[in-house]
Amino acid sequence: MEPADRTSTTAGATTASTRPAPVPAPGARGGAAGARAYAESVARTAWGGPGREVREEDVVDLLLVVSELVTNAIRHGDGLAGFEARPTPEGIRIAVHDNSAVVPRAAYAFPTARTGGGGYGWPLVARLARDIAVDPRPQGGKTISALVPLRVAPGAP
Repeated sequence: MEPADRTSTTAGATTASTRPAPVPAPGARGGAAGARAYAESVARTAWGGPGREVREEDVVDLLLVVSELVTNAIRHGDGLAGFEARPTPEGIRIAVHDNSAVVPRAAYAFPTARTGGGGYGWPLVARLARDIAVDPRPQGGKTISALVPLRVAPGAP
C-alpha cells in the first residue's frame, strides 16, 4: 500500500514501479542542492509517476525557481531556515523559510520586477511561478512561497 502523500514508503512495502526513490526533505543546512534534489523527487514521485510523467522543461523551471529562492534566502535572508515542496493538482508548491523579516524590494513590483540593485532572480521567479507570496513567520523571518505549474509529458498514457 502506498502512502497518501507518495513521498515515503513503509519498510515492508514493495512495488513494481521503476520510479526513483524519494529524496528525504533537506534540513536548513541542505542548501540549494538539497532543496533542488528534494523538489525534483517530489515532482517525479508525488506529482508524477507511472502514467503521469512530468514534462522535463517543467522540472527545469521548478529547479530554477528553487535555486533562486533558496540562494536568495542564504545570501540575503540571513540564512535558510527551512524548505518545503508539496504536490498540488496544478504542480509543486514550494516554501522557502529564511531568518530575515525584510521583504525583497522586487516583491512589491511582481510580476514585472526590474530593480536597480538586483539580478534577474525575482523576474525569473515571477515568470516561471504563480501565486507568489511573502509572509512573516511567527518565530521571526519570512516565508516565500510559490506554485510552479507542472504538466504531464506528451505521450504519457
